[in-house]
Amino acid sequence: MALGKNYDGQDCSLAKALEVLGERWTLLVVRDAMYGVRRFGDFQAHLDIPRAVLSQRLAALVTAGVLERRRYQDAPPRDEYVLTPMGRELWLPVLALAQWGERNLAAHGPRRLYHHVACGTPLDRQSACATCGRSVPLEEVEVRPGPGLRHDTREDLVSLALRTPHRMLDPIS
Repeated sequence: MALGKNYDGQDCSLAKALEVLGERWTLLVVRDAMYGVRRFGDFQAHLDIPRAVLSQRLAALVTAGVLERRRYQDAPPRDEYVLTPMGRELWLPVLALAQWGERNLAAHGPRRLYHHVACGTPLDRQSACATCGRSVPLEEVEVRPGPGLRHDTREDLVSLALRTPHRMLDPIS
């Protein structure tokens, strides 16, 4: 029996969220947008995703309101993809999944560490800063290389940029 392609018959918020985010590549695109990736070629190079799949995922995220498409060049026409406020709300679930993977699946320790820009304190699972005593929004987070990153041999622009501390949402291009 074939599985259905959507959750139309379910009145469930999680099912509705999975309609937008549940495909294999989608959260990785969102994660990269949080890192500051904005351009198609940079997403493609960092994710090793087929062009057609990336085009579909970006279009779906724009349609859902998670990303906004912005023109950055007119001749030839070129667009970039920027997280909307709705997309930025995904910070806590993305952080939780990343930290869960680091704790349970990372053979050489965490690849990425997340810190509060203002004081340098590592963030907990809820993006809270123990020093400041408050939840830290995505705009105030810096991603740093962790011990597990030392095994990374990738040479794409995004991988190279993330080998040094980088403020989330700052453009990588």
